[in-house]
Amino acid sequence: MLAEVGYIALWLAFIFAIYAIGSSVFGEMRHNEKIVLSGRNASILAFVFMTISTGALQYALITEQYQITYVWSVSNPQMPMFFRVTSLWGSQAGSIVFWSWLMTVFSFLATILNWRSHRRLMPYAIAYMMAATAFFIGLSLAFENPFERWWIMPDLPTSQQVVSAVFQPAGAVAPSASSLASSAKGLNPLLRHFGMAIHPPMLYLGFTGFLIPFAYAMSALASGELSTNWIKASRRWALVAWLFLSLGLLLGGRWAYDVLGWGGYWGWDPVENAAFLPWLIGTAFLHSVMIQEKRGMLKTWNMFLVIGTFSAVVFGSFATRSGLVESVHSFARSEIGFPFFLFWFLMTIISVGLIMWRRGQGLLRDEHRFTSLFSREALFVLNNIIFVALFVAIFWGSFGAPIISELFMNTNITLGTDYFMQVTPPLFAALYILMGVAPLSAWGVSSIRRLGKSILIPVVLSILSLSAFLLVGVTNIAALLGYGIVLLAGWVALYETFRSVRSRVRTHGENPLSALWRVTSRNPRRYGGYLIHLGISVIGIGVIGSTLFQVETQRTMAVGESIEVGGYVLRYDQFDGGQISADGRLMDIANLTVSRDGTELSTLRPRRDFFPGTDGMNTMTIAGAYSTVENDFYVILLPSQEMSAQSATFRIYINPLINLVWWGGLILILGTIIATVPQEVMSTQTRRRLQNAPVPLAAGAGD
Repeated sequence: MLAEVGYIALWLAFIFAIYAIGSSVFGEMRHNEKIVLSGRNASILAFVFMTISTGALQYALITEQYQITYVWSVSNPQMPMFFRVTSLWGSQAGSIVFWSWLMTVFSFLATILNWRSHRRLMPYAIAYMMAATAFFIGLSLAFENPFERWWIMPDLPTSQQVVSAVFQPAGAVAPSASSLASSAKGLNPLLRHFGMAIHPPMLYLGFTGFLIPFAYAMSALASGELSTNWIKASRRWALVAWLFLSLGLLLGGRWAYDVLGWGGYWGWDPVENAAFLPWLIGTAFLHSVMIQEKRGMLKTWNMFLVIGTFSAVVFGSFATRSGLVESVHSFARSEIGFPFFLFWFLMTIISVGLIMWRRGQGLLRDEHRFTSLFSREALFVLNNIIFVALFVAIFWGSFGAPIISELFMNTNITLGTDYFMQVTPPLFAALYILMGVAPLSAWGVSSIRRLGKSILIPVVLSILSLSAFLLVGVTNIAALLGYGIVLLAGWVALYETFRSVRSRVRTHGENPLSALWRVTSRNPRRYGGYLIHLGISVIGIGVIGSTLFQVETQRTMAVGESIEVGGYVLRYDQFDGGQISADGRLMDIANLTVSRDGTELSTLRPRRDFFPGTDGMNTMTIAGAYSTVENDFYVILLPSQEMSAQSATFRIYINPLINLVWWGGLILILGTIIATVPQEVMSTQTRRRLQNAPVPLAAGAGD
């Protein structure tokens, strides 16, 4: 019954999405409010039925309905409830349904919240949102149906007796529940990790969230409403999408660090890069759109950026799901590759065509010209150029070179980590320099003398901070230069916030914390942005330290033997092999003690997990790590013939400052949340605090 409910609801969601497209466009063109309203209501019904469909699949997973092929393929009776829930997005068919549902959620919220305030944009925006949603639902209906069930056809030859279909074929019988439960595959072992359970939905929220600013931009082009209204309608949605995408990237890095067993968190894998590319263009858009709001400039450029962001989302999904690239992160090769490519190609061509059409009409003409090389808008444009250069370099290394070489040279050229490590560091360095300089410049006109005066104190603070690295023995010139550039960006963010707080303290006599709250509440976008810059600076310090100064060694050790690495002493105490967990996995665990200067610091238990009866990749490596601000002492138990109760082989890493990557990510997330909060909300909270605060007695009133 669940399969039928989910499948029929999926069809109804698709039908209402298609109707919403036609009625919204037709009603707006004919200026018929009733038809436009019917389109809006149809988009809401698409959300309702997509929720029913997704809920049916989720309930089937929770209640172990193994006759449904998707449930059988991603779960089994031994899996904990948490992973039964997260297996909704554990494979291709379920993840597309989940993706479609998230699209309807964002579309529903955007429609309800912005219907009155941005009424002129809404019909075309609904049409574009529903067009993208209908495409993804159509993939489920035509290619990746998660509601098919297993059936037995007794009259057919043995090799052909097992078939899959939503509805019961003539002459078919259902397999026994016990046989289905005993043969259920279970979730891919690499996905049975908390970080990977949360990482995909965060990415999906980021990907689908960018549908909203894309739809508003397209609506502005289609309707001719090319004022800043589309930016006001979409900016906060873009920030929310960017926040989730940032969180997804960070969680993906943490998962790779914990599970893949190579001592790092970013390997320049094509699928990693496919998620990073829309982040780069989306970040450029969030910076560039401020120029249009403040100065009425870069109107055409901003259209290209917002459309490019969603185009990068769709292309990345195509690359991940079509089998275009091979990766531990990607889905299996399937039939959806060509439809995905066609959708991406048509969407991009139509979007660019609309931009050129409106530009030809003069509706995207800039209102001001650049007047100074050192103005904020000029520096933001330079910032955009570098973001785009990074995008091009990473796209070429991940997809361009491999695809072109295969199509035209009949060979497969793969550009590995060395390519990315040569091309990207100078561009990232330039971005950090601009992060330090741009906030100090002024809109319209600025001079190098003014910039030099403003940046003097942050430069001095950065130089003083570098002394800390010199004191701990860092002499690598490239590292010191990198640390200095990153520190400058961080100190500028802190110093600019400090200046505003100090001015408030001097003017109003407030304590620093109250002053910080008030300046932030008056301009959450600005000070949230400073906090984002600070978080990215902290991440940068962690990346430099963990990349340039990582120590790696490998040793086969007997029980009781010790090894000294980077000032730490590691002792192999005991081997616990063949341990069985509650979910049926077999675990080989090594017990180790890590010491420093004669003091025992921690017991580490790196292990290897084996999942019996699982097809494909059925092992998982879980590292043991002792973490401090200074570094991670990180140990991996390697598979080897020597692994036994007597000896085992370990790979040992010391990863300096790596935890700053995760802490910087938390700062970035906090800053984005602050920047997303409407100024009206922050100002209301400030007024309430002032109203509830005790009123001080006037001077002399108590005499």
